Amino acid sequence: MLPVHWSGEMDAQELTKIRVYLGKTQRELASLLGISLKAVQSFEQGWRNIPAYVERQLLFLLSLAASGNGSGKACWQIRKCTGAMKKDCPAFEFRQGRNCWLVNGTFCRGRNAGSWARKMAECRKCRVFLDHIPEGLLNAGAENA
Repeated sequence: MLPVHWSGEMDAQELTKIRVYLGKTQRELASLLGISLKAVQSFEQGWRNIPAYVERQLLFLLSLAASGNGSGKACWQIRKCTGAMKKDCPAFEFRQGRNCWLVNGTFCRGRNAGSWARKMAECRKCRVFLDHIPEGLLNAGAENA
């Protein structure tokens, strides 16, 4: 279950855990993300909110580092999407069934989540996403699919 205070944004503890998992110093992570060292330090201290573009890039790097994880099935197979749902879904259109969580505008549970924060609140409970993220790095509440 997600913590009651969870707002749909990555928190400082998660960022730090991901950085450590990736084996990067704050300076190296800043370079990978194209941001300043001070920004990474501010994020890790909780002084600044982590912007969606930084969260997205961190999750992408994390999924690449953990590329052995995952079922190999596309989200539309796991979630058993109908033809109509697939027709309007950008994850299906761009054949990103294993990375659907990176694509805004997807039709999870038959509807578009809207903002990145609302989308990630749904994704953090989804098996498709959780299969690609090493266990224990994120505050996520799993569900069956």
